[in-house]
Amino acid sequence: MTTTDSPVRLQAVSAPDQPDVTPALEELYRGFEQELLVPLWTEIGDLMPAHPRSRAVPHLWRWENLLRLAAQAGDIVPVGRGGERRAIALANPALGGRPFATPTLWAAIQYLMPGENAPEHRHTQHAFRFVVEGSGVWTVVGGDAVPMNRGDFLPQAGWNWHAHHNATSEPMAWIDGLDIPLQYVTEAQFFEFGRDEISDAERITPERSRSERLWAHPGLTPVAVAHTTPGSPLLSYKWEYTDRALSDQLLLEKEGYAGTVEPGHAAVRYSNPADGRDVLPTIRAEVHRVARGSETAPVRETGSSVYQVFDGSGTVTVGDHTWSVTRGDLFVVPSWEPFSVRSEAGSTDSDSQALDLFRFTDAPVFEALRLNRQETTR
Repeated sequence: MTTTDSPVRLQAVSAPDQPDVTPALEELYRGFEQELLVPLWTEIGDLMPAHPRSRAVPHLWRWENLLRLAAQAGDIVPVGRGGERRAIALANPALGGRPFATPTLWAAIQYLMPGENAPEHRHTQHAFRFVVEGSGVWTVVGGDAVPMNRGDFLPQAGWNWHAHHNATSEPMAWIDGLDIPLQYVTEAQFFEFGRDEISDAERITPERSRSERLWAHPGLTPVAVAHTTPGSPLLSYKWEYTDRALSDQLLLEKEGYAGTVEPGHAAVRYSNPADGRDVLPTIRAEVHRVARGSETAPVRETGSSVYQVFDGSGTVTVGDHTWSVTRGDLFVVPSWEPFSVRSEAGSTDSDSQALDLFRFTDAPVFEALRLNRQETTR
């Protein structure tokens, strides 16, 4: 390969901690280019910075705009083979137009029209669904029909067959979260089409799925059923239990007992009932409730997060960006950007009279690699 064909381009510069610019150095750099070599001394500031510098930037998406555009897509874009899903991904403005919310996380609004069925498929990407409003759609995972209602969190580990069907006369939208960008950059992804139609036996609409009947009993593990596959065997985490757990934490705080993260800030993490770990190998999911008038301490951590406002209103600050948010709005917290929130929710805009935030993050990956770090900035 000649230096003119090489994608490596090296420029000798006169700068501190760089070698003197001489004809010998120029000749050396041309030799590096020809052999596809890059010296560390020209790259260390970019490759090994003093702290994380995310390629993503903080950004906010308004739910009302997402819902309006998804409804338009529902009128003109069919669901079927090819597109597979009417899912519209959040594209971080700093990631070159890729459909990635962060370098590791995918977030999308999915919209299903009345009577529609999204065909069966499976993929290695780990996924979940979170319902901010509406009901009446069932996701069918491995033949198990799982109802989806407001506030429900539905994790699904990779390589499980799944389809969706809307059994009502109204459209429904929800949020999809996946580790698509992570598996894309690691070149580890697989995808496979399933059946075009689910069976009549699977087109049922039970109040509880089989997974809930086995695994949704607090503190109780079924003796006859072993669970050794990745991810949680429980396919639906009902909002009523999440809501009660958050309310109880704030009530205990008022009574003078421990239980909240900080004053006025309750939080719960969805966990695998089989082993207590995160619900998915690469994704952590939580719900945070901030009482009216409370403000969280600014925290920054390695890894990125996507938040959705489940209920209420407030002000969020991510790095140098501050936004007023309300139900359904989504925003991104890139790696090592400080994040804080102030609740302005009340009885007129929140069932809990607090600001409820759903959060998902790539924390399990960073913890597995021992790259996790967190810091409170005040």
